[in-house]
Amino acid sequence: APGRETARARHLSTVYSQHRCCAEMSTNTRLRVLVDMDGVIADFEEGFLRKYRERYPNEPYITLEDRRGFWVSTQYGELRSDLCEKAISIWESNNFFLELKPVPGALEAVKEMSKMENTDVFICTSPIKHYKYCPYEKYAWVEKHLGPDFLEQIILTRDKTVVTGDILIDDKPDILGVEPTPSWEHVLFTACHNKHLTTIPTQRRLLSWADDWRATLESKRQ
Repeated sequence: APGRETARARHLSTVYSQHRCCAEMSTNTRLRVLVDMDGVIADFEEGFLRKYRERYPNEPYITLEDRRGFWVSTQYGELRSDLCEKAISIWESNNFFLELKPVPGALEAVKEMSKMENTDVFICTSPIKHYKYCPYEKYAWVEKHLGPDFLEQIILTRDKTVVTGDILIDDKPDILGVEPTPSWEHVLFTACHNKHLTTIPTQRRLLSWADDWRATLESKRQ
C-alpha cells in the first residue's frame, strides 16, 4: 500500500540520517595527543653518547646498538660502578637538553599533527630532579624547534598518569604513577634501549616517525 511504502521510506531515511550523524561524530571526535620529549622528539641517547665521549674520552662507553634498559645510568653503573655518576653528570650539565638534536621526522610529524582537525597536541615531558638547567632548556628547545606557539602546549610533570589524554607516545616501556588506570593509551615509541623488548599483545608501537602515526591517531576516533 502507498501509505506503508511512505512509512518505510521515512524509516529508512531516519536510519540513514542516524548512521551519517554517527559517522560525522566519529570523524569529529576531538583527540588529545600527549607526545613525550626525550627519546621521542629530542634525541636523548645520541646527545648523551656524544657528550659523554667528549667529556670522558678515555672511559668505556656503551654503543647505541648495545643500549639496554630505560635508565642509562644503571647500565653504565653495571659496566663500572663509578660510571653511574659520570653518566648522570652529563644530563645534569648546562646546555645538555638545549643542544639535543631532533629525532628524524619528529618535528614534521608533530607540526602536522597539531594542524589536524579536532586534534590537541601537548608535549608531555618529565624534568630531571636536578632542575637547575633542565626545565628552562626544555622550553627553549621547544621554542627553537617548534616555535613560540608550542610553549602553550608543554606539560612538565614527574607523573604522567595524572595527565588526561587519549594517547601518549612515549619511549619508556613502563609508565607508572599514582593513577593506576590512566586515561590515555600508551603507544611505545621505539628507541635503541627498548627495541629488543617484546611488547604485550595489546600494546602498540611506533617504530619511528616514518611509521604510520596518522593511522594510530585516527584509530582512537573510532
